[in-house]
Amino acid sequence: MDVELGALRLDAAATRRTPALMVLVADGFQTGGSDALSAWIGKALASGDFKTEAGRLMTSFGAPGLAAERLVLVGIGDGHPARVRKAVAAGVAALRAGAASAVTVCFAQQPQAVYAATLALVEAAYSYQTTKSRPDPKKKVPALKNALIGVPSAAVARADFERALGTAQGVALAREWANRPANHATPTLLAGAARQLAKRPGIDCQVLGPKDVAKLGMGAFQAVAQGSAEELRFIVLRYSGAGKSAAPVVLVGKGITFDTGGISIKPAPDMDQMKFDMGGAASVLGVFRALADLKPALNVIGLIPACENMPDGRAVKPGDVVSSLSGQTIEILNTDAEGRLVLCDALTYAERFKPRAVIDIATLTGACVVALGEVRSGLFAADEALGQALQTAGERALDPCWRMPLDDEYAEGLKTNFADVANVAGRFGGAITAAKFLQRFAKAYPWAHLDIAGTAWKQGANKGATGRPVGLLVEYLLALAADASAPKAGAKAKGRAARRAASA
Repeated sequence: MDVELGALRLDAAATRRTPALMVLVADGFQTGGSDALSAWIGKALASGDFKTEAGRLMTSFGAPGLAAERLVLVGIGDGHPARVRKAVAAGVAALRAGAASAVTVCFAQQPQAVYAATLALVEAAYSYQTTKSRPDPKKKVPALKNALIGVPSAAVARADFERALGTAQGVALAREWANRPANHATPTLLAGAARQLAKRPGIDCQVLGPKDVAKLGMGAFQAVAQGSAEELRFIVLRYSGAGKSAAPVVLVGKGITFDTGGISIKPAPDMDQMKFDMGGAASVLGVFRALADLKPALNVIGLIPACENMPDGRAVKPGDVVSSLSGQTIEILNTDAEGRLVLCDALTYAERFKPRAVIDIATLTGACVVALGEVRSGLFAADEALGQALQTAGERALDPCWRMPLDDEYAEGLKTNFADVANVAGRFGGAITAAKFLQRFAKAYPWAHLDIAGTAWKQGANKGATGRPVGLLVEYLLALAADASAPKAGAKAKGRAARRAASA
């Protein structure tokens, strides 16, 4: 969908010719305007047929006094961005069921959550088509192709609009690759997607194969991949938005393109959903897509260890001991705890970049789904400032996470008589013990871990990838860039002193 931002007040919206006009109405609307649109909203509220509860809809066709072919009133409750996002998604869903090819969206009141509205418009327009046969043109319903978000001052809202648009493009790419079946998203194809990103200015890509990984000594990563006929790929993406001397942020995305569980095989029901086990990798691709558009002034490295976890005759066995890139040996008690094995080698590899921070993103544990459900991603941070920054970014981006503990006592269950560390602990606190395992390999830099097992995809009728936590990560990176470019108080004082000295 093509989305534009334009100057448009409520009275002007009444006279705008458009296939559909979506008006977002918050609690407490006052019918003070003399225009036809304000009158319609007032009448709808007075009749009780329309309420401002977030997501509530009322549709009118050929409304007298309005130039729009159809009017859609949508409640946004208290106007919080999360309610706006929900409302716009509901409005777009209603329009897609009809024949509207374009929509104008405007707010009935201030404040106006342009970021949330833009994000929702683009996300709601996404439709997975890659592995479907061509639809019958005679039966095809016209798609909603164009949208205008109208606000009183486009200049004031421009920054939020551009931020949302860039983020939405990244979310869409992450959803697309996570949604693809495993035979259409192999490690090799994932590497191809990364190479495509490298065609954009400021982005470079390097792809390492099995021989390169073996030469490096990534024994944990190799162990997971050895049971599959599909060759592993280690993908290194670079976004250069700052000087070479600026320390980068490193994003590490778990790229298990299909997870059977290996010898510790998963139950058959819902195993098809394990194509989503590369949601962390997909989110890294999505972030780089957003960076290409938004161009923040910072450096970012993306690391994606990509492979399948399969149970053939060469597969790693429960009880096997392997050596990681860090030199630490690992007893693999459960081959279905493979994500932490590919991540630990990538976390060690990240040291060579002398990063300012490292964040790994992984659909890591069912335990995190039990703990937090599908609303918030699990956040583990060994660095307080990094943890707070990520939590703040998640709230701002409408992609929330929740801070989880990292007490040393949780690592007790990872002790073993046969290696430096086991890859699983006991049944309890599984998300935390998985994070404690990763922490062993991330002591050289500020580190955080996002467990997105509950948030990377949806089940049921809306089954599919969500693209999370692209929004959270993009917001965090933009905030870092903005903070670096903001003049410091000390610098301002020095500048004023210099000017005073020059004029003396």
